[in-house]
Amino acid sequence: MLAFLVAGLPVAALNGFTQFLGYFGPGVGVVLQQAAALPTAALTALLGLRDAGKLQAGQKVLINGASGGVGTFAVQIAKALGAEVTGVCSTRNVEMVRSLGADHVIDYTRKDFSANGQRYDLILDNVASRSFSDLRRALTPQGKIIPNSGHGGMSYVFKAYLLSLIMRQHGSMYLAEPSGKDLLVLKELAEAGKITPVVDKTYPLSETAAAFRYLEKEHARGKVVITIA
Repeated sequence: MLAFLVAGLPVAALNGFTQFLGYFGPGVGVVLQQAAALPTAALTALLGLRDAGKLQAGQKVLINGASGGVGTFAVQIAKALGAEVTGVCSTRNVEMVRSLGADHVIDYTRKDFSANGQRYDLILDNVASRSFSDLRRALTPQGKIIPNSGHGGMSYVFKAYLLSLIMRQHGSMYLAEPSGKDLLVLKELAEAGKITPVVDKTYPLSETAAAFRYLEKEHARGKVVITIA
């Protein structure tokens, strides 16, 4: 296999993938399919938690959409940063999210995390499944929401931006720009066994259309990878 593309990402993501592979020497326990799933999603999680969210050790963080591509990395990275992690996902993904290191897992089909009395220092919203007012109810007085979802469309992006201008508890959408420094951080986390990509399915390049159909119809666990042989 010569190269790998994470389904659903622009071709430009391969630049980060190629750069990322360059940091790995012989013997590193990351297979190519896993490495393909790392750069964009893991960078998005890292930058959302560490930079945009300013997550500190001992803080409580809620990952809304903990079983998706960014969410699975966010759970692991938040634990590596020393946070107490709560993941929100569907019933079928509860055990998987728990296996990634989440201290608490909420099945959104059974419980409403915004109405259970728990408060969080940071909420990373990957799915836009709840209103911003719902998210604010689950924050501590000094807590912050970091929006990170394309599911809500431009109205979600626009509202997130406006709220970030007038409310301290709101962060704005952010860009996950690849950098050598951050890719090295991911390399070190991967080598230390603190992050492991979750690859749901792998498709050959000839079945790219099927991969997109799967992403559209199913809630993918982690990443979907397309192999270029």
